[in-house]
Order: sequence, then structure tokens, then C-alpha cells
Amino acid sequence: MNIMDQLIDFMNNPRLTSSLNRDPDVVSSGLDPKYPLTLFLALGIWLVYDRYQKAHTSPLPFEVTPPKAADPEWTSLPIPNANIESHLTNEEIMPPVALPGRRYITSFDPATGLHLQTVLADDEDLIESKIARAAKAQKYWKTTTYTQRRRVMSSLLKWLVDNQELCAQVACRDTGKTLLDASFGEILTTCSKLEWLINRGEKALKPEKRGTNMMMFYKKSEVHYEPLGLVAGVVSWNYPLHNSWSPIIASIFAGNGIILKCSENVVWSTSWFVEIIQQCLVTCGHDPELVQLVCCYPEQANALIQSPRIKHITFIGSDTVGRKVAMAATKHLTPVTLELGGKDPAIILPKANIEAIAPLLMRGVYQNMGQNCIGIERILVHSSLYDELFEYFESRVTRMRVGSVMAMSPEGYISTVDGGAMINGDRFAGLEKVLHDAEEAGAHIVGGKTYNHVYLENGYYFAPTIVGNVDPEMEIAKQEVFAPIALLMPYDRIEEAVTIANSTKYGLGASVWGPDQDLCLKVAKNLECGMVSLNDFGVFYINQDLPFGGAKGSGYGRFGGPEGLRSLTNPKSVIMDRFWINTSVPTVLHYPLRSLTNSWTFVSGLVEFLYGYGWRSRLSGLSRVIKTANK
Repeated sequence: MNIMDQLIDFMNNPRLTSSLNRDPDVVSSGLDPKYPLTLFLALGIWLVYDRYQKAHTSPLPFEVTPPKAADPEWTSLPIPNANIESHLTNEEIMPPVALPGRRYITSFDPATGLHLQTVLADDEDLIESKIARAAKAQKYWKTTTYTQRRRVMSSLLKWLVDNQELCAQVACRDTGKTLLDASFGEILTTCSKLEWLINRGEKALKPEKRGTNMMMFYKKSEVHYEPLGLVAGVVSWNYPLHNSWSPIIASIFAGNGIILKCSENVVWSTSWFVEIIQQCLVTCGHDPELVQLVCCYPEQANALIQSPRIKHITFIGSDTVGRKVAMAATKHLTPVTLELGGKDPAIILPKANIEAIAPLLMRGVYQNMGQNCIGIERILVHSSLYDELFEYFESRVTRMRVGSVMAMSPEGYISTVDGGAMINGDRFAGLEKVLHDAEEAGAHIVGGKTYNHVYLENGYYFAPTIVGNVDPEMEIAKQEVFAPIALLMPYDRIEEAVTIANSTKYGLGASVWGPDQDLCLKVAKNLECGMVSLNDFGVFYINQDLPFGGAKGSGYGRFGGPEGLRSLTNPKSVIMDRFWINTSVPTVLHYPLRSLTNSWTFVSGLVEFLYGYGWRSRLSGLSRVIKTANK
């Protein structure tokens, strides 16, 4: 029996048809047919609408060739002491034909030192050319509908979920992180942002109705969020997939074109991640030139930052570089959103359950080997719980294994590792010095040294570290370390913990842990930062409906949530007639003025009528308006 037969049988049900009895002497007990008919009509309309939406927003399949180096069994030339300019001292990794006078960038796996590629760095002329191409593509793209843009997002989301292991391996190869760290920081966060744009992006950008006042009662007011045109993203290396896709997908959903300037440390992976988005645009029938990638040294970055065509810049990186970007952007008063890292505190309140919360704290500290802008940099623990927490960390941190998930062991298998490599060894000497200074000042240190791997001798590894009894005045307690280092700082009073938490120049994120959520919230309200998690770590970024950003030295502006998406638009105020009434100028205000006294009496009476205190004052103002309106 098909659906139509079932529907007819249902409509002929005695309980339904009995309501059709028109005998006035018989009381009907059936169901009035207009109700199920209305229900079926509404259901039919919804099904048609749902099918239409799926037909126009359902993901389209596309393919991108995987890079060979994403295979764990892939190998190439190892580079001792690898860096982005290793080609200057090693001719073997230089391209066969090098252009004179041009600079190159060497890409390598920081976990193994294996050479990935040596690419030509963009110069000023090429950067300008990319800006021009994106600007041309954006002229059409801004006319696309949200339905068309959602299809691009849906296609990217499906592709990412289907190819998550490949994407994680590419990120691991270029940054040395683990697959687990890539899944949390690259895949999960990006999927969350794509889902939010698909489900709520249009709502955030649709014309928004605003309220009015008595004087403008005959007008209706709206805010229209229009594309800016061409925007830029200047992003860091710690999450090459997410840090590239996040600004790109937000920018193009808002109707913009975008130029992404990636870190020189992750040119290899970012090039492929951007290629995915370009291929998706092609598959969906759009111009891939809309999204451009700039790979250059800092000396050439001003060609992008100071371009008059760039209308907004999203910067993710250090506070030192961020200040330079913000200053350079003042040439054309280009607005900048700055996310400059932090020194995020985790405040452990008295009576907290250490066994329950410690695994989350460890994930917050050692995720991505501490190379995480919202990573936990300071653990402020009540003195009654300090020993228990230190023992927990020590018992596990000393057993953490570091290595590569993209390298075979001498025995021919991939070892299970807890932490990956650092992006390079440039900061190792500085980290060891600040740790040594803390130890000299009375801190208790476990680890704290460069780690020499048994068979990955060309990798950059730093031993997972614990620093106990940290004083707030120590240098290590003030500066962002961006490394696998847990700082444990005991306190006695909650007010003291809040003071310590607010004592640095940073104010990005924070977390408060304890059994009393009301107390946790009270503490959270006193923290000088942009985001706080209660009894959790970093979850304010998984919910992409929330704005992401900080206070103080952690930058300004927001990305994420409606606030971040709207920052990539021009909010245009539009006011129009609501009824048949049009604004007219009373005779008393016509140029040339007939009487200064009468015109003043009119406008002052109007102010009193609209804003006077009490009905007597308002009636007095209205009387003056009426008397002088036509004089």
C-alpha cells in the first residue's frame, strides 16, 4: 500500500467522516476534516520548501589531489638545523632554476627535519596582482545569494569530514603536531564554524529592524550589513588549516573577497588548504580568484597591509607583530581585528575535585605542545589543593612521550606519542633561560630542557615541563611562553587569585574551576579578559555563536559569532517611511526665516513636547509648536 492509499484510508476513517453527519439530532464525535487537511497542506508546503533548499544547498562533491608528503611512509632529504632559509646554505634543496634577486622559503617537517619544498616568495608586484584578481572576482561574488554561499560551506563541510584524516596528516607534517591535536584544534573547530555559517550566518547578516522614538514614529529603521569588498587575513602557524579556513569562510560568506597571508613556517600546508577552497568554488560555479594566498617575508607584507583596496584586516599572532600591523594599517585607516595571544589563568577554587578536573587542565596546558593562544599558561590553585595537583601532574607529565606521528620507527611502525614537535628551535634558548631564572628564584621544576629524540635527531622537541611554587613576580609568570610548560601558582584567598590572574598585560581567555558554580561565576565576572569557561577549558571557541577575542594586551575586535561576521561588513543605517506620511518642513522653518523668535519658539517647544518631564511640560511644548507652526 502506497502513501496515497494510506492517506485516503485515513481520511475515510469513521471517526473522521462521522463529523460530516449533518443530522441536527445526531451529536458528532468525529474529527473536523479541516484540521487534518490544514495539517497536510502545511506539511506539503514544508516538504516542497525543504526539497527546494536541499536542491540548492546540498553539498557538491569535488576532489583535490593529496600531497605525497601526507603519507607517513614518505621520506625526503633531512635538513640539519632546518629553518625557512635553509636553502641559502644547502644547494640541494634550491629549485633547479632560481630567479636572481628573488627570495625563497624552505618548508620542512619540524618533527623530522625532512625537506618539503622550497618556494618562491611573493614580491610586491605579485601581491598587488593577487589583490587585483580577487577584487575583480568579488564584484560578481557580492551579488550571490546566501543560498549559493551556503552550498559552498556545505560542500566544504562534507569534504572536510570525509577527508579529516588526510587534513590532519597534512597539518601534522607541516607543524609537527599529533593527530589528536590536529583533530581538536584543526578539524573540530573548523567544522563547528562551517556549521554555524550554514545554520546561522544568514540570520546574522540579514537586514535588522531597529526601534524608533516618538518623533520618528512614522519611519521604520533597519541596519543592512553589506560586503566591505576585499579583506585580508594575516595569520599564525600553530593551526594552519583552521587559521586559514576560518577567516576565508567568514569573509566570503559575508560577500567579500580575501587575501590570506600565512606564516612563512606553514606555506606548504596552507597552500594546499587554500587550494581546497578554490576547487570548491570552481565546483560550485564560482571564480576561484576570489580567494588568494600570499606567501612572503614580513618585509613585503606592507604591500598587502597598506593596500588601499583592503578594507579590513584580521590578524592572529604575537603582540609585537600585531602592533606593527596595526600601525601600518593606519596609512588608509584600515580597521584591524587583533588576536595577540594571552597568559590565560585557570583558577582552582577550594574544594575542587582534582581527580576530575586535572585531565582537562593537562589538555589545556599541553594541547599542541602549548602552542595554543587560549592554552592554559597559569594554574592558580588554592594552597590546600596544591600538593595534590602537583603530584597528579608529576606522575603523568614525566611519562609523556614526544615524537612524530608522521615518521616510522626503526622497527617499522608509528609510535604512540602524547606530544609533537615545536615549530622550530628558535625559542629554546630563551625558554631554558626563563626556566633557569625561575628555578634560581625558588621555583620547583620538572623537565624544562630541550629534548633530544632517540631517532628523530633533526626534530625540534621540548620536554613537557612543570614549574611549581611560581611567584607572580617571576618573569615566567608574566610573559606568554607558548610552550609545553605548566605553571602552578598557589594562593590562599580567592581575592588574591583574582589579583594574580589580572596582573599580566594579557586578557584573552580564562577558566574557573570549583563545585559552586555561582562562586565560579562571581570570580569570572572579576577577571579582565574576553572569554571565560566555568569548569571547562576553551569551550567558548567550540560554540561559534560566541565572539572570540580579548582585552588589554591580547588585542581588540572579535571574530566568531554574529559580532565577528558583522565586523567583515559595512553596517549601513537605512530609514524609510512607514506609512503614507512624509517629512515636511513647517512654514516657520522655511528659508529665509521670517522670524527668529517664532522659529526658536517652535523648535524649543518641539523639544519640550518630545522630551519634557511630565505631561504638563509636554502639553506646554505642544501648545507652542501649534501656535508657531505656520507663522
